[in-house]
Amino acid sequence: MSKDERFDVIIIGGGPNGMTTAAYLAKSGLSVCVLEERTECGGACETVEPIPGVRIYPHAMLMYASAAPGFDQLELHKYGFRMEWDPQDPLTQPTGLACSDGWREITDKDKMGWAKIGGMLGQPAFTKDLLRATFWCPPHPPEVEVTDENTPYMQVYKQNQPDMWTHELREGTMFDLMDEHLETEHFKTAMAFAAWASGAAGHWEGVAVPAALCVHLLTLPSTGKNSIPRGGLHGYFHSILRAAVHKGAVLRTCCPVEEILIEDGRAVGVRLRDDAASGGKTIRANKAVIAAVDVHQAFLDLVGPRHLDPGFIRKVKDISLKNQTLYVSVFHTKKQLTFKPKFAELADAKAVGPNRQLGLGIFPCDSREIYYENVADVDGRKGQPTVPPERLLWFQTPPQSFDPTDCQSNYPRGYISNAFEAAVTSPDYHKEGEDALDGYKAEMDAYMRAAYSNMVDGLDDDNVIHHWSATGRDIEFRNTGLIGGTWCGSRHDEDQSWTNRPIPELARYRTPIEGLYHAHQTSGHPGGLCLMAIPYNLMHILIEDGVAEPGEWWYASPWYIPQEGKISAKRD
Repeated sequence: MSKDERFDVIIIGGGPNGMTTAAYLAKSGLSVCVLEERTECGGACETVEPIPGVRIYPHAMLMYASAAPGFDQLELHKYGFRMEWDPQDPLTQPTGLACSDGWREITDKDKMGWAKIGGMLGQPAFTKDLLRATFWCPPHPPEVEVTDENTPYMQVYKQNQPDMWTHELREGTMFDLMDEHLETEHFKTAMAFAAWASGAAGHWEGVAVPAALCVHLLTLPSTGKNSIPRGGLHGYFHSILRAAVHKGAVLRTCCPVEEILIEDGRAVGVRLRDDAASGGKTIRANKAVIAAVDVHQAFLDLVGPRHLDPGFIRKVKDISLKNQTLYVSVFHTKKQLTFKPKFAELADAKAVGPNRQLGLGIFPCDSREIYYENVADVDGRKGQPTVPPERLLWFQTPPQSFDPTDCQSNYPRGYISNAFEAAVTSPDYHKEGEDALDGYKAEMDAYMRAAYSNMVDGLDDDNVIHHWSATGRDIEFRNTGLIGGTWCGSRHDEDQSWTNRPIPELARYRTPIEGLYHAHQTSGHPGGLCLMAIPYNLMHILIEDGVAEPGEWWYASPWYIPQEGKISAKRD
């Protein structure tokens, strides 16, 4: 590789955001180079094989992208993307939520109220439009004041379900919204916890709809089914990688970037680190450099203070993405896990997959007091869990989401559970330091097994062959490289949402450096677990700035407002 090698666009980071952005730009006819520090691209969308024949997903496994324009714009079906849908409709199948005293029914009012919030009762249903308006739409330009009238999701409600359109809808919490439309406390608690684990939270003001729709992305996609791509999120990522490569993008792994080169206030390329596979080389960018790495690394390390205003540097250092991360456990057992007797009544209805694996869901959903107790422990005390194991909120990823051929659920020598996940303090905010969780791994494993054993039998030493666990530090620094939490810990509340995320200077993916853009969950709307959202939203800005000129396959968000003096991303 010569020192004067050039591309139109250089993308730093080969995770889902960086690679999807590369696919969009390469399809637009630009020469693109993706530089990834690790030995392989993919970020959190990784599959690991702890023993021969067993593949598990240490973090990203569920598809939060049902409404994404990228599925058809990038034609992912041509590059191996396949989705296995659960044939059961979650609105009609036998339902119940696990509480300390056993299963509690989900009422018709719960189901209908939740469906109404998600736009499923419209004639026709407008769930897809609602999800796109909330997540797949770039923030308004800085000169446009955000109001009830021009907030995209508010426009969708006003047009399709006007009885929900009130000023309070944009100001309240998810609990406020659920108290108006739902009935049972256990259903509200479960949905609030699912939101907290997906990017927003039930108690944050000003994001009632985004918080609720974070859960709809997971449980009620536009098809009304719960699903996962064949091959997990790793398979999904491969389809994006193939799309990018097919259109000409160049991918280089083992190529950490030392510095983003700034000349006369403009980003003009990068210099690789000396230990890169092509160490010490300079790569030039004709049009743009895009940092698909966390906001601290991008500005405090790769750009550096000499190129930035001290006030901006202070804002970057002060960014708070405080939210939980996840502690993930997968069990290899001699015998299949079984329900405790008080949960056995739904054993047949909730046993799915080739090995009739139990679908456990969320536990314990008794009341919002348990929810607040867990939030206070993780976000407030910021240390090792102090909540008694029987009151720890946790969830199991749904086994019905996995293709029957996936040995996650079909291993001939014993049984492999789906992932059990619980919220813990993010390593960045842990009062004992970012390595503390790893130091408590044995104690944490025992604590988690005690918590899960309140609902299931079979987690004793005699039955467990392997307990594979990933701490919050594993999840963040090995996979996603985020600050303040994984995707699910990318705070999405009123003071860091949409036009404010994470600070106004970065909300529309531009940066104070001309020609430098940011494409990471910590950098702009929407945060959370919304796949393909940041690259799609960023494309609007790159078109405005004349970086990209996509073909007829491109369509802009109908709620997008072009910035004055810029090229509109909407076609005439």
